[in-house]
Amino acid sequence: MNLHTSAVDRLCLRNIPLSSFSTYSIGGAANYVALPETAEDLVELYQDCEKKGLAWYTFGMGSNILFPDQPNPETVFISLKKFTEFKVKGDRWFVSAGTPMSLLSLLGLSGNTDILDFTFLLPGCLGAGIYMNAKYNQREICDIIDTVYYIDLSSKTKSVQSIPSAECKFAYKQSIFQHHPWLIVGADLNIPIHSEEQIEYVSSLVTAWKERGNHPSSLPHFFSFFLGEAHALAGKGIPTPQSMLDIIKYRTSKRHFDYPSCGSVFKNNYDYGVATGSLVDQLNLKGTEYGGAIISPHHGNMILNQNHAKASDVLYLIDMITEAIHKQFGFVPEPEIVLV
Repeated sequence: MNLHTSAVDRLCLRNIPLSSFSTYSIGGAANYVALPETAEDLVELYQDCEKKGLAWYTFGMGSNILFPDQPNPETVFISLKKFTEFKVKGDRWFVSAGTPMSLLSLLGLSGNTDILDFTFLLPGCLGAGIYMNAKYNQREICDIIDTVYYIDLSSKTKSVQSIPSAECKFAYKQSIFQHHPWLIVGADLNIPIHSEEQIEYVSSLVTAWKERGNHPSSLPHFFSFFLGEAHALAGKGIPTPQSMLDIIKYRTSKRHFDYPSCGSVFKNNYDYGVATGSLVDQLNLKGTEYGGAIISPHHGNMILNQNHAKASDVLYLIDMITEAIHKQFGFVPEPEIVLV
């Protein structure tokens, strides 16, 4: 490393389209894009950004984000896609923030436990999953977390700190991290290490992800990678459990991986008691198009990039759904998607 080269100059690519970092395939060219691989790189980046007066925006796999058509040229966009690591800590696993949640399901399969099955085909990374307490059916990310490690971005030192899961204020798609300028860098799982064979398998899996899966954010590629890895385990005598087969069936039936998207656009309002997608269906809005975007004909809570959509096209449909639900059902749906 050249000690005379600033972290921004050393780690940033220039004039890079953000569309290649989002499963929406939407986003204009950013002046600065960084892909740090360690917590040390992150700390250096934040310190250098402050020194240079540059804003920053940190994100994971880009699976829940709508980037702008014209990004701020003075913002450093920091992707954690290369910040992928499983590490043995005593008898437990440490997992870094940029690790895809779906890798956890394969960790579980190789360790003879079904508690991680719900993460299969969740298209996001662990840091984002902890931030929003990602959920599938009755399982949530908080169920598997022991300790979370984070950087307090408001501090001068930007040192890594820790907080036990019990103090993270986890609730439905909620956590303490949504209320503080804390950047999650990883977590200890409350999942014990099963065997040396599991450790070797996970090491090879991370290598495979970095070589074949860690790719411009493509949902079909993501689906193909994890389906292939599940099939490979089945070939080694570890069959795909019914819970994961059900996930494959559900996501393929709803065409989740056919077009670029960010999954559910709105959170469900459990006080109202009806899923947002069902409300959109009742409003006969499924299949509505605007520009290159369309409200999915198969799932009312998804807006797809059907034909080179712009962020403005998606925002138009988000506003349409919001106004229609408010007028017909008397509440304003809360977005799940992050609007940058």
